[in-house]
Amino acid sequence: MEDIPQPTEVAPAAPIPARPSKAATVTKLLSRNRGATLTEIMEAPHWQPHSARSFLSGIRKKQELLKETRRTGETSYRLAH
Repeated sequence: MEDIPQPTEVAPAAPIPARPSKAATVTKLLSRNRGATLTEIMEAPHWQPHSARSFLSGIRKKQELLKETRRTGETSYRLAH
């Protein structure tokens, strides 16, 4: 009789950690003390300008969003804590 190879036990693969959503990434930027400029908001999740402004509009409806002007003349947005 032939020897039948026994199946080897394979360790279960470690779960792949979930990538944070684009909204979570931008919310984290807005939570910083210095906030984030529109350019920073666009670059983090690779959004177009209209998408970044739309996200800010949605945040305004849900939470208090502070708008400040930096010394460089750029507008910075941040969440009120």
